[in-house]
Amino acid sequence: MNQEVTIYTDGACSGNPGPGGYGVVMLSGRHRKELSEGFRLTTNNRMELLAAIRGLQALRHEGLTVKLYTDSQYLVNAVNKGWLFNWEQKRFAKKKNQDLWLSFLDVYRKHRVTLIWVKGHNNNPENERCDLLAVAASKGPDLKEDEGYKVDSEAEELI
Repeated sequence: MNQEVTIYTDGACSGNPGPGGYGVVMLSGRHRKELSEGFRLTTNNRMELLAAIRGLQALRHEGLTVKLYTDSQYLVNAVNKGWLFNWEQKRFAKKKNQDLWLSFLDVYRKHRVTLIWVKGHNNNPENERCDLLAVAASKGPDLKEDEGYKVDSEAEELI
């Protein structure tokens, strides 16, 4: 099976940290699927990563060719510049979001994924749709707990 799937993702956070959400648009042939979810306390980078993870997790088959579009330079650079694989070798020493990076690597390795950076808020219809989904999810009535989010130890000392 050599189907190609296109995934657009975006994360949003009000306050960073604060309430956040992600949006995903998946396209394959005539099929379209949208995903979103909101959280009470999280960060923008966590939502950007979680959007990519949820998009890849939603794929029904392994070994697919995936073009994943995101406006997150954090995600694109970590993968395309090889930083993520160095972090993994060093067991994510002093790196944030280890839980999500490990989840990302797990689903990323099940497919042939190309990450493509798109400029956010630049009239790309699918990226704009993801942004709308993410923002709406972050303002939803039943926000979930981001179990992996850890308040920065410096911030804790200031409170």
